[in-house]
Amino acid sequence: MWWTYALLSAVFAALTAILAKIGVKGVDSNVATAVRTVVILGLAWLVVALQGNLGAVSTISQRSLTFLVLSGFATGASWLFYFKALQAGPASLVSALDKSSLALTIILAGLFLGESLTLKTAIGCSLIIAGTAVIIWPT
Repeated sequence: MWWTYALLSAVFAALTAILAKIGVKGVDSNVATAVRTVVILGLAWLVVALQGNLGAVSTISQRSLTFLVLSGFATGASWLFYFKALQAGPASLVSALDKSSLALTIILAGLFLGESLTLKTAIGCSLIIAGTAVIIWPT
């Protein structure tokens, strides 16, 4: 089931890049990020409410809450830089470089989460980095 969710995430991420590129034209990138964040905030809380999980917020441990807040700061920074990059550059190149975060995630997951880095994963990670370089390299 995770595979289906991940694929849907990729589809919506691609749509995000295209829609954001169109929407950010002539708009301050930080304002665009704020508008997008309000929409996401409303959607996320609507899903939680419809699932009947509003009470679950009070059961989050201090440790989990700390890391979720830190993740929120990282997400916010990512979105601010992403919109700034979209405003200045082509969506295809911005998205390619943005998605290279996959390779960085693999490396960080090995270092901080103890996830194994197999030969297959290392080769795939190297191909992602090489592919990103090919896409963004000026012609």
